[in-house]
Amino acid sequence: MIARGLDGIRVVELGQMVAAPWTAKLLADLGADVIKVEPPQGDAARRRGPYPPGTTDRDESDPDLMGGLFAAINTNKRSVEADLDDPAGRSTLHDLLADADLFVHDLVPRFATEHGLVSESLRTQHPSLVTMSITPFGQTGPYANWRATELQVVHGGGWGWLTPGCVGDPELPPLKPHGHQAAFQSGFAAACASLAAVDRAQRTGYGEHIDFAQMSYVVGMLEAAFISWSYRGENPSRLGARILNPWGIFPTSDGHIFLVCVEADQWERLKDFMGRPEWADMDIFATLEGRFENEDLLRMWLGEWIAAQPVMELFHRGQAQRLAFAPVNTVAQMAADEHLAARDFLVTYDQPGLGDITVPGAPSRLTNSWWSIRRPAPALGEHNGAGFEGAATSAHARPAPAAPSVTPPDRPLDGVTVADFTWVWAGPYCTLHLAHLGATVIKVESSARPDLGRRLPTQSGRHNPTLDTNGYFNQYGQAKQSISIDLSTSQGRALAKRLALSCDLVVSNYATGVMDEWGLGYEALAAERPDVIVGAISGYGQHGPYRSYMGYGPTTGPLSGLASMTGYPGADADELGVSLGDPAAGIATAYALVAALVARRRTGEGQFIDTSMWEATTACTAEGWMEWVLSGTQPAPTGNLDPLWSPHNLYRCAGNDDWVAICCVTETEWAALARVSGIDPADEQFATAADRKTNEAALDELLGAWTRERDQWDVTELLQAAGVPAFPSLSSRSLEANPHLADRGLIERLDHPVVGQMSHVGIPWRLAAGTNGVRAPAPTLGQHTHQVFAEVLGLSGDEIAALEAAGALR
Repeated sequence: MIARGLDGIRVVELGQMVAAPWTAKLLADLGADVIKVEPPQGDAARRRGPYPPGTTDRDESDPDLMGGLFAAINTNKRSVEADLDDPAGRSTLHDLLADADLFVHDLVPRFATEHGLVSESLRTQHPSLVTMSITPFGQTGPYANWRATELQVVHGGGWGWLTPGCVGDPELPPLKPHGHQAAFQSGFAAACASLAAVDRAQRTGYGEHIDFAQMSYVVGMLEAAFISWSYRGENPSRLGARILNPWGIFPTSDGHIFLVCVEADQWERLKDFMGRPEWADMDIFATLEGRFENEDLLRMWLGEWIAAQPVMELFHRGQAQRLAFAPVNTVAQMAADEHLAARDFLVTYDQPGLGDITVPGAPSRLTNSWWSIRRPAPALGEHNGAGFEGAATSAHARPAPAAPSVTPPDRPLDGVTVADFTWVWAGPYCTLHLAHLGATVIKVESSARPDLGRRLPTQSGRHNPTLDTNGYFNQYGQAKQSISIDLSTSQGRALAKRLALSCDLVVSNYATGVMDEWGLGYEALAAERPDVIVGAISGYGQHGPYRSYMGYGPTTGPLSGLASMTGYPGADADELGVSLGDPAAGIATAYALVAALVARRRTGEGQFIDTSMWEATTACTAEGWMEWVLSGTQPAPTGNLDPLWSPHNLYRCAGNDDWVAICCVTETEWAALARVSGIDPADEQFATAADRKTNEAALDELLGAWTRERDQWDVTELLQAAGVPAFPSLSSRSLEANPHLADRGLIERLDHPVVGQMSHVGIPWRLAAGTNGVRAPAPTLGQHTHQVFAEVLGLSGDEIAALEAAGALR
């Protein structure tokens, strides 16, 4: 019996810092055997910190050195030291790859080529091996070999351009959210795609190389920003007001609270909750457009009312009235929160050198609980000479390669069917990734209560608006099928249940309890199909004292503590630019669904996946969380600055609101930057990394004076040629025309039956063996109703007509 879902899957990780290690950790946490191959100096995250008090004089050459970031994202792994510049080190790596199912690395093409780890040679040597290369720009395209850190990925992918949101001063730069959020989110998607490909390889013997670009992934999680440009000619930025109001963070009597009203009825309930103040019933606030045009007045009066309220009292009383209030939490507040405690979200384990530490736990709660921390993060080379557990020889049991006449599935999830009961963003984002991997996703919707994604103010400016002309829906509905079922009718619910029981996966993100009320919840489905796999996304999860609270993606930045750590230096907490909880929960659920599918193929067991948007986002707060755990200090907003590296900032360039992200991680990069920018390399202010950090303001002033006279792309290309990480902060308009994204086929212009060839963001990875690109545009409402009922449920034309006549299909 397999005790954990991914037991027996063998992974080799060759990665630094966050993206590749996080990808591998997600697999390790569910039971995979992960061996981390490190160079003699170790993963750079070991020297990243944070550290406990009293370790300021640490020796960074000490092999036992371990910072909090490394400890948090490398549990459940073993460490093997191998110098790939040495033949013995290369031999160690290839011996491990001979036994592995998956190889995760972050080598850009020039380094992969130097070490013989390019796609072609790996496929020749290890035909059934799946390789996931997760790099800033991917293995192909004009920027493939460019240097980048999180700073360049966030700003290059368009996320920084939107952050923090609603800025009034255009002199304030775009911002990077706290930590390595692009790397964490990319890691979830990479783990999902990797596992799907491993499953195919184990069934067919055919391996795969997945070329994952983090910049491309960020472009795909910009909420409504990209399609606002492509559909409406609007180029959203951090400047200006939100279309939906009220929306934002407000000071209270004892902290800060976030509030968003998405639907008109929520605004009406808020007015009642406040006691119907005279200003709230003014005609200027009666419509969505009016609240947008008068956002400054709305915020002023609403802010005055909120300022007198205590945070938690307002949170609980407001939620009782179905209002989406959320506290702007610190890490300490989350550590003491009753809801997270009731859900056993926080986990304590003993990390050698750091003692007992408490960290965020599983991003999703599983009925068959495979997730656990079985071993602490390893010391460098702690497991030298080790092979995979249970591997007596290099020929570990794998399916025999398929016969030459047998064609493997084109994409990893070809043949998998998904019953999609989702709407707006978190759920559709989840099922979009399953569709990208080849699954047939059948979206259940109704004209009686259309998906909010079809109704948001992101309609095409070139067409008469209908439910089929909305860019928001058409972005996140790509490659799906749409069927119309009215779930308010008993016949509709019975039909939906038949569909759910016939599909491999079932996904929903309605409010907690709704699927149960319709007889479509996990227990009802499992009673008829014990091996059913169900994923349910909600704001706070399916159990716990806040289970019924209203949660939207924007609330999770404040809830998770990220908002309290994000913002301009010296300022209050701020927003994250995108509603991170939606994509975070969506991709975490997609990963868990694929893991459950892999496990069911081997055990026959089903699974219920309970994803809280709050928890899925908090799982990605390692740096801030560990700083509080190890030092008791709550990280303060620092803008684009870094705790260790300097320079590390956004710098103004010539042109209107043009900026470039520049940083130096190594002394070599600093020497190159100084040479190119004309900074005196003998200046004692900047002699060492510590000196540069101490004198950061002076250094930023010098660099800013140099960039201000130059074009952002000229600066980028000049510095990249010298080996310095640099990249412009790009808007959605710039992204649509970007040559690198075009080269990788990220921008899709498929022919939609109503809006034609509009630009959408496609798939952030490229397959070496499978077909690439989005298979079909988003569906019109109910486009596939007859087809699905006939092909999947076997209904006759007369039966379908009878259901239509009864009003069940609308």
